[in-house]
Amino acid sequence: MANILVTGGAGFIGSHLVTKFVELGHQVRVFDNLSSGSRANLEHVADRFEFIEGDLCHPEECLRACLGIEYVFHEAALASVPRSVDDPEPSHDTNINGTFNLLLSAVHHKVKRVIYAASSSAYGDSDKLPKTERMKATPLSPYAVQKLAGEAYCTAFYKCYGLETISLRYFNVFGARQDPASDYAAAIPAFVVSILRGVPPKVFGDGEQTRDFTHIDNVVHGNVLAMKVRKTRGEVINCACGGKISINRVIEAINKALGKNVRPEYLPPRTGDVMHSAADIALAKKLLGFEPIVSFEDGLGRAIEYYKSLA
Repeated sequence: MANILVTGGAGFIGSHLVTKFVELGHQVRVFDNLSSGSRANLEHVADRFEFIEGDLCHPEECLRACLGIEYVFHEAALASVPRSVDDPEPSHDTNINGTFNLLLSAVHHKVKRVIYAASSSAYGDSDKLPKTERMKATPLSPYAVQKLAGEAYCTAFYKCYGLETISLRYFNVFGARQDPASDYAAAIPAFVVSILRGVPPKVFGDGEQTRDFTHIDNVVHGNVLAMKVRKTRGEVINCACGGKISINRVIEAINKALGKNVRPEYLPPRTGDVMHSAADIALAKKLLGFEPIVSFEDGLGRAIEYYKSLA
């Protein structure tokens, strides 16, 4: 049994991690300012974890959150490429300064390991596929720069202070409890809800851009493996399925599953978006023993059923 802190634990990915660790019998603490997360995401495990409402931008609150902790899963962030383009300062404060505060607190309290939620957006728009960790990062948006800076800080804190860290670069995570209503909603929940309502889903670009859509259960699996591995040394590892699918194909699949034929509304591409993204997961296999446990097709079916249940 381990003492675990999940920052952003009331959010989409964080709440799935909390659920998993509670089920495994660990002592879990959630640290969240509820700016985008919700206590409702944790109702199914109510009273089985400790909750601290706090903000990464306040160093004293990070210190309190890390007290007595062995493993930190750092999921808290102001996510979304478009949000960071529209309003970069709050994203910078949370994603860079907040991560720095958390790492300092982890060193202070002698935390064993920090597992950091990095982002595939760091790769930018290189034509080379699949994306490997050896590629030069060429971020196109403030968010991508911020998440890349977090990786660099994690590596530096291992080298300078001996704090074990590992950064998992997530690729287009989707699944239950992902908010479809936000102005910056991820693609799949926004598409499913739009098609359920008979409203044309909004596509930025021609829809031929591709993504390595990764069901949430694969991300949870990768995080569990990152905690179990014997030692980490500031590595950066892709966490994905190693495939690619176009936005147009995703919309076709959702329409087929729902028995509908709702055509998308095509809009101009957004600043900071990349055209193609697919992960090389060889390093994750080698260092973590990682293999995807849920296919895109199965994951999409699960997500559709979840959003149907909310309709």
